Amino acid sequence: MKISLNIRNRYILIGDLILIIFSIIFAFALRLELVETFVNYYQSMLWMVAISIIVRPIIYYYFGLYRRMWVYASVQDLKVIIFAVTLGSGIVSTAMLILFNNHIFYAFPRSVLIIDWIQSLILIGGIRFSLRLFAESSISNKGRNKQALEKKVLIVGAGDAGALVVKELQRNPQLNLFPVGFMDDDKVKLHQQIHGIPVIGTLKDIDKMITHKHIDEVIISIPSAPGNVVRMVADVCRKRHIPFRTMPGLFELLGGQVSISRLREVDISDLLRRQPAHIQDELIGSILTTKKILITGAGGSIGSELCRQIARWNPAELILLGHGENSIFETYLELRESFPTLKIEAIIADIKDGNRIDQEFEQYKPQVVFHTAAHKHVPLMEKNVEECVLNNIQGTQNILRACMKHEVDRMVLISTDKAIRPVNVMGATKRIAEMLVLDAAKKAKKPYSVVRFGNVLGSRGSVVPLFKRQIAHGGPVTVTHPEMKRFFMTIPEAVYLVLQAASLGKGGETYILNMGEQVKVIDLAKDLIRLSGLEPGKDIEIIYTGVRRGEKLSEDLWNQGRKFSHTQHPDIFCEVGEDKLQGKELSQIVSDLVHFAHDGNPIAILDLLDKTIPDANIRNSPIHELLDVDR
Repeated sequence: MKISLNIRNRYILIGDLILIIFSIIFAFALRLELVETFVNYYQSMLWMVAISIIVRPIIYYYFGLYRRMWVYASVQDLKVIIFAVTLGSGIVSTAMLILFNNHIFYAFPRSVLIIDWIQSLILIGGIRFSLRLFAESSISNKGRNKQALEKKVLIVGAGDAGALVVKELQRNPQLNLFPVGFMDDDKVKLHQQIHGIPVIGTLKDIDKMITHKHIDEVIISIPSAPGNVVRMVADVCRKRHIPFRTMPGLFELLGGQVSISRLREVDISDLLRRQPAHIQDELIGSILTTKKILITGAGGSIGSELCRQIARWNPAELILLGHGENSIFETYLELRESFPTLKIEAIIADIKDGNRIDQEFEQYKPQVVFHTAAHKHVPLMEKNVEECVLNNIQGTQNILRACMKHEVDRMVLISTDKAIRPVNVMGATKRIAEMLVLDAAKKAKKPYSVVRFGNVLGSRGSVVPLFKRQIAHGGPVTVTHPEMKRFFMTIPEAVYLVLQAASLGKGGETYILNMGEQVKVIDLAKDLIRLSGLEPGKDIEIIYTGVRRGEKLSEDLWNQGRKFSHTQHPDIFCEVGEDKLQGKELSQIVSDLVHFAHDGNPIAILDLLDKTIPDANIRNSPIHELLDVDR
């Protein structure tokens, strides 16, 4: 096989051959008197040289030492060098000892082998890392000449992520961003240097340092930073009229590489970040790795994020099922681009079609199913009651029947806080869907479970896009009541906790995610206005439209009278207690609801939902405008 090397690596190969010969000769010279070396040991020395220049380059090539850009040499590259040199020396040593024992030559000092191994590590590694030092020196010299033209950047966070950001800035001088210093609350790091950049103060000193160091931009490089930290930095920068960017949060970075290209503008999700709980990846991996996994509603906000996070666990196959061809196709393309070796199937199917769902389960035989497909737009479903029942209830029933028939190992339903004491059709249908899953778990004796959480930021139809649209149009921003509160969570965090809850399920549990404290919607609106560079009440007016009849000022995540228990994950709780409605009685009610839906009888549906679901109050709720959201 012809080995093709680029010109730079050809020179490295030639250098290696010279260093191999030099190392052996010098090893013999160190061990013996120079004259004695050539008189009595030249035969063994020549054999060692001959074997080394044949064996070692082949070993080095196998380990990729001639296929790397050594100007970017890292600790991982150093490990490869150590392995390659050690293996090469081991093979050469073995060959030399075999030849010596077979009397091919008679004088051979075996300590030469150790001396040569040590020298080879120094020489082979040295020639490569000298290239990196030379490259960094060149960049540094260029940087000193360009500093006057560069923007001065303050890095908030002197951890691993901050170090990576600085390294990227130093390697890419064309970005014209010069890191001046780090800010970090870890006192141990103060006055230390990372990649030549000092830690110059704590977070409380940011305002002072922006002025003192004439900072042009601030980068927040703490993926685990809670929202109050991001908010504090953003407020200081906004007051000083300094642009600021952030690294995505920890849950957004799951399965991704941290790099300068991942920096983005601070958005509302960053201000609502919570301190991430301990990540128990081993549990998630146990239910996903090498499994066939089907996700319904894979083109939706939650479904597509589930696909992204599941894909990194190397499932045997990822099956995307959805009704909207465009959204499924977009998710498919993104996954294919990010995970080119992953086996992915895209299915366009309606969960209301039981026969079609059964056929797809028969063909693909999934082992794990995440059921996210649902109609969720509250006002829209008030005007389309029959469709909401058919999709959210009958569709869930079809998925469960297929899971039980084809012996799916694990099934998870994504539910909503609106299923508790429901005041709208969407919440009521999701409550019935929850009952169906828990009833199926009993029948199948398998880990079928429900995961319930509140609003997710950035999902389709959420309040954030509406507020952004109102701000873009110059206002006003409409909020129903100054005390209106809602739970909010970012999509990546919600999905991570869904996977964590799924890994805990034994069968028949309703898991509730810790959504943190409820957030006032008025505060959310004000934050969005400020992030747009405007001032609430001054540039953008906020008006109150009044609480709608039947609307709750705050949400619930579990049923009144029910207890909840802690799980092994601090951000996941399990609801204790059972629904009275189950078995044949539940089947009959579902059958009646589906029958009323097919007959086009929404009044009968509302009556039965109110009668069936504990604390439901749907009939008394008005039909909202289509653009109404929880605000």
